[in-house]
Amino acid sequence: MTTEAQHTDHTGHTDRTGPRQSTASRLEAFIDAMIDMGQTGQVFGEHGIGKTATFFSHLARAHPDATLVYVPAANLTPDDLLVNAPVRDPRTGELVLRQLVMSQLKPGRPFVLLIDDSLQAGDTIQSQLMQIACNWTLGEHDLRALGCVGVFLTDNESLAETSARRGDLALLDRMVTIRITANDTSWRRHLAAKYRQWDLRPVFSLWASLSPELRELLSPRTLDHILANAREGFPLRWGLPLVDGERLRLAEPGPDGRPGHNRTSEILDRIAEALGTRNPATIPDPVRQVVRAALRNRWAVLLQGPPGCGKTELVRETLREGLGREALYFSLPVTNVEDLCAPIPSPDGTLDNLLAAPFTGPEPKAIVWDEYNRPKDKAAFAKLMEVTQEWSLAGRRIENLRAQIAVQNPPYHLGRKLLVSRNNIAQATRFTASLTVEPEDIPANEWLLAQYGTDAETVLEWWKHDIDDDGRAWITKRTLEHLIKLHRRGLPLEMGTVYLGDGEYAPVPLTALMDRLRGRPVTGLRELARDADLWEERLRRAAGRSDEGENDSDVVHQILANAELSQLKKHRAVVARLVALLPPKLRATYLVGASQQQQRFWTEVFTGLRRS
Repeated sequence: MTTEAQHTDHTGHTDRTGPRQSTASRLEAFIDAMIDMGQTGQVFGEHGIGKTATFFSHLARAHPDATLVYVPAANLTPDDLLVNAPVRDPRTGELVLRQLVMSQLKPGRPFVLLIDDSLQAGDTIQSQLMQIACNWTLGEHDLRALGCVGVFLTDNESLAETSARRGDLALLDRMVTIRITANDTSWRRHLAAKYRQWDLRPVFSLWASLSPELRELLSPRTLDHILANAREGFPLRWGLPLVDGERLRLAEPGPDGRPGHNRTSEILDRIAEALGTRNPATIPDPVRQVVRAALRNRWAVLLQGPPGCGKTELVRETLREGLGREALYFSLPVTNVEDLCAPIPSPDGTLDNLLAAPFTGPEPKAIVWDEYNRPKDKAAFAKLMEVTQEWSLAGRRIENLRAQIAVQNPPYHLGRKLLVSRNNIAQATRFTASLTVEPEDIPANEWLLAQYGTDAETVLEWWKHDIDDDGRAWITKRTLEHLIKLHRRGLPLEMGTVYLGDGEYAPVPLTALMDRLRGRPVTGLRELARDADLWEERLRRAAGRSDEGENDSDVVHQILANAELSQLKKHRAVVARLVALLPPKLRATYLVGASQQQQRFWTEVFTGLRRS
């Protein structure tokens, strides 16, 4: 049977050029065959090529009477699948010891069991999984009797992502194995359906033209994330994962095996061109914008930035505005498995999991995973990975979960190693957007001004004008707050900076700050407003002598460029008087890279100038 609209070739590529018979992908045909044969199927393939997604979509379409029981093996703890527990014998009424099986394995209808990333599981779990794969049993339970019609194991063979390899011939002899590539799944068809506003054939052609090494780096999952960011108007590089704190580079290996020429910008620009969209280098207010996009689109987002710059507070504030309620918050260094869920025997003789109360209920939810790369232990991180990867906990979907935001520090900051854990590329590619956040991306200055008034103005003027870039890196917004509080208590300011040991503090001179706080004459926006007539006359003289302006023009320009929006609004009339006398090329810079609110302010000021 043919259709005139569109068809799918054997690679899953959506083609709209004419009639042709639609066929299943190689993985879909393998799934059907193993279910018909009653054999355990073992599937090997690279990360992010659509293995798991193909199981979900194909079984729903080709086997509607069966449900898919998905078990992420890398996230399992030994008591998740099977546990010995005392239960009351219905015949004798006595307490006896029984093996309770996880409740998902008793769905009450035919099911296909998919064990994902089985090679990443620990030794105890490996033994349980091998019993399932070999005999379709688990402890004293026969899975066929429970309704199981198929068992599959999916894995990536890369030793960088797995903890073991199967070498026991007695085990390998029990399974039928297929090794697949991206061309053996239906990822093209799914992406074409997901992004109907675009004709993705040029993008698919571009992907196919890349070398095998680049195609492995630019996996279909990563390509999906790039398209998602493109649809929001975000930089396409946000779709590339952060692996051990570094942005993935699209580079082919050189003769020595090390990465060669970095083709990231070239490839991303070509994707943007194929889509007919932009690939901006940056956007204003990136943290708020990406968090709002996460709520709209049900994204998981990773934010990486230096400590103390205000990342977490801005994320929680933005989620609160979007949800109308507080987001769920977990700090990984103090999060235990029991804070998330706990296994309990259920009345029907299965092992159920009791979820922590915040995960239940129909109200909209978002989760903030703070200090994401500082987990307390492997067990807690395993449960966390299930939530971030599958949006479920202990196999149960978290109802109305709309966004997940993970916040972490980089491995190194100011030349010092931070105590953070490593990740692999399979874990890193679970985030739709991965951002490296700079302190200037966080509007913490406005918060300081709102909280501490003129003291904050003085400290911020010092931070912006009196120290260099290295000094500003040491003096975080958290440290600025410490300095303000210490000043108000009359305590030495040095105590508020980072202590490095052996009597040494952060290498930032505080003399200029102490002078400012003592009332030494300085020039900031407050001073400009106080002496507006004097500065207006100075700017008139500078404009009369040169179209480029003079030193006074540069001083006023720097003060206006560094001022916070609340300060500009407070002195709006003075700002309008002075900016009218600045050279046009300096005025134009106020719109470049500014937030939407700042652009709106300056547009209104410039419009007022033209009217006057």
